[in-house]
Amino acid sequence: MIGVVEIFVGMLIAVVVLALMARKLHIPYPIFFVIGGTALSLIPSLPKIQLDPKLIFLFVLPPLLYPAALFTSWRDFRANLRPISLLAVGLVLFTTVIVAYLAQYFFHLPLAAGFVLGAIISPPDAIAATAIAERLKVPRRIVTILEGESLVNDATALVAFRFAVAAVATGTFSLAHATGDFFLVCFGGIFIGLLIGFLAEQFHKRIDDAPIEITVSLLTPFAAYLLAEHFQVSGVLSVVTAGLYLGWRTPLILSFQTRLRGGPFWEMLEFLLNGFVFIIIGLELPTVLSGLTDEHIPIHQLIWFALLITLAVILIRILWVIPATYLPRLLFPHICRRDPNPEWQHVAVVAWTGMRGVVSLAAALSIPSYMSDDVTPFPGRDLIIFLTFIVILATLVVQGLSLPPLIRWLGIEDDGIIEKEEREARLKANQAALALLQDIKEPDGACAEAQQRIRIEYEDHILQLESVETNNAGTPLRLFSNEYERLSKQALQVERRTIIQLRNESVISDEVLRRIQRDIDLAEARLKQHQ
Repeated sequence: MIGVVEIFVGMLIAVVVLALMARKLHIPYPIFFVIGGTALSLIPSLPKIQLDPKLIFLFVLPPLLYPAALFTSWRDFRANLRPISLLAVGLVLFTTVIVAYLAQYFFHLPLAAGFVLGAIISPPDAIAATAIAERLKVPRRIVTILEGESLVNDATALVAFRFAVAAVATGTFSLAHATGDFFLVCFGGIFIGLLIGFLAEQFHKRIDDAPIEITVSLLTPFAAYLLAEHFQVSGVLSVVTAGLYLGWRTPLILSFQTRLRGGPFWEMLEFLLNGFVFIIIGLELPTVLSGLTDEHIPIHQLIWFALLITLAVILIRILWVIPATYLPRLLFPHICRRDPNPEWQHVAVVAWTGMRGVVSLAAALSIPSYMSDDVTPFPGRDLIIFLTFIVILATLVVQGLSLPPLIRWLGIEDDGIIEKEEREARLKANQAALALLQDIKEPDGACAEAQQRIRIEYEDHILQLESVETNNAGTPLRLFSNEYERLSKQALQVERRTIIQLRNESVISDEVLRRIQRDIDLAEARLKQHQ
């Protein structure tokens, strides 16, 4: 019998193999993880893996949303708050309503159960959107809008899902009461997120110990989520708010050791969680299909239902994004003056990028089996879970795989804003440092010589940055001249070979080797940063 350890090791192996294949085929890895998980689920001898929605909401969602919010630009998020809100709130609620009535008309589900289905499949996935958007050479604003939408829309959808399930289970629903609770849940989550972010900030200000600070950073999203859920407000908004708050302040309060160690930690954690989550989505196929045995729905009708609901969520997004982009600018000229109409190609990419993911499946699996009387089965539960799975699979594969060729066909290219801002910031920082060095008068000969060496390096940096400005925007940003990079690499390689030889000859210990090697690695990474 296969145990938990064997399953865990097998999942790690699957993550590595599928990630390597995705890299070889130039396919975003969330898509390939789902395809690979679905293929693995067809192997009869493999054990069935049951996705526990409580584990997803508690142990997966907070540590994935938090770093996404932590590394989100607050300036860009705030500047695009209007389109993000229209997508994360307006589109989610619009999709929920339309899907509910479609489910009632075509699937003969009760309207309240249709709202449950609509709330489940309305939010595009934060993980998939971020993982795919980061690999596409598109203007930064598109990425900001997609990432911002995916950070907030889960909160809207899960709150709507909570109300819809309660309406089905109890048979009662009040729009006025639900609206008041919606705002209470959202603002309550934001308040708790700010509180947790403030407390974490105070801790980081007083402690300078990288392992401890990284541990507290890992605990922060769980604290925000659990506290918010304890008070029955939005845990998702609490996590996102804490991440945005600390993302603005961590450059001031964290030491360079914590930043150097914390970045790789979060990168590794995100990669493993993403791999596990998307593979498990694929592995859920047998469980989803087995749940349909009691529905007694013909296979051709299931295919029709799946095709209809998948096309619906794709078309609803397109029908919302286009008017939501241009209509406010038409009705309110001051919006257009402040933010002119974007190119239609950019609007098309946003309209097409609507991949669903793990939050939708976890929400579907968390639907109670019975109504409030614990006797009457929840109407259409297995059908809702099946349709959710198909929508996730279809949108990830179809929309995810078609995005790169769509972007090439539309002729969309990276606007280079990030590189331009980086070059300007580096240039100003280097000029400020050089000005300081020129003002310092060192009477000691050794200090003056060190000052001269540092000044020469900064002058070389400035020369390279200014050459990019005077040439063209497509020139790669370089911090050093070609000659400096070539000679430095040769010198670093000699340093590395020398200390390894000293270790092999037992002249130095492995600890000394690692200390020196870390400095050499940082120097080499600095050279390779903008090649």
